[in-house]
Amino acid sequence: MDTTKLMWLLFTIIVPVALYLDLILLNKSHGKMPVKKSALIVAGWISLALIFNLLIFFFLGAQKATDFLTGYIIEYSLSIDNMFVFLMIFQYFNIPKHNQPKALLWGILGAVLMRFIFIFAGISLISKFGWIIYLFGVFLIFTAIKMALAKEENYDPSKNLIVKLFNKIIPISHTHTNGELIIKQNGKYYATVLLACIVAIEASDVIFAIDSIPAILSITQDTFVVYTSNIFAVIGLRALYFMLSGVADKFEYLKYGISAVLMFVGVKMLISNYYHFSSATSLLIVGSILAISIIISIVHKDKIEKPTQI
Repeated sequence: MDTTKLMWLLFTIIVPVALYLDLILLNKSHGKMPVKKSALIVAGWISLALIFNLLIFFFLGAQKATDFLTGYIIEYSLSIDNMFVFLMIFQYFNIPKHNQPKALLWGILGAVLMRFIFIFAGISLISKFGWIIYLFGVFLIFTAIKMALAKEENYDPSKNLIVKLFNKIIPISHTHTNGELIIKQNGKYYATVLLACIVAIEASDVIFAIDSIPAILSITQDTFVVYTSNIFAVIGLRALYFMLSGVADKFEYLKYGISAVLMFVGVKMLISNYYHFSSATSLLIVGSILAISIIISIVHKDKIEKPTQI
């Protein structure tokens, strides 16, 4: 067995076990998890990804290890933005905390499935139509500008096309339940608010998959690196959600960092035939952008909370 097949085998063993541990065994918080505990769990999943990165370094070489780490950082930053959207969707539908774990479960499984589909579709398109990389680049730049200029406002899932179509197929009852997805009232079947929320979350998974795949393909088109970095970036999103729900107001400028990353990878795609950024350079740029946005957020928040006394 060659080293690539060995790493694929190891990956297919680790991921189902990790997802079962995260989504089933650790999914007993009933919608509540202290920030400190969730942060420790998040650190654990990040450590698992870094250990896998070391294995890539030893078995597949420094180039693929650097590509994996760069891709992982990009995809994890997009996963953070994905969780902020989940948070807004829960607030919009007013989902009780004890029902949120079920919606998170479906949301994370949807993210894994959508990324699987879009990764192999994206790689196939680039391999057959090389020019499509420029289309991906333009799309990422457009997304980056849209994200940076977006005003702070409540997310309205009812405007989403998929949610609109769903509401036409089956009417939605606005009565909160104990986790049921379909209920019967006066002889008619209705979708619950929780099911409508899950549909909105799955719609957001599609949108983020469309964003994330061109981003990672700007780093490498290696199927193994692209897929593994993506999936490791969605493992542990449940704990990440609970951590972000407790500290969401502390990272005001993170979205600008994420938009700057998308802008960089979009430009990188557009000039790929004229100038090539090394994997190490890409990693340094992406990491620096995100680190700066986090530091500025923390410093700005501290200045607001502790105003200078005269």
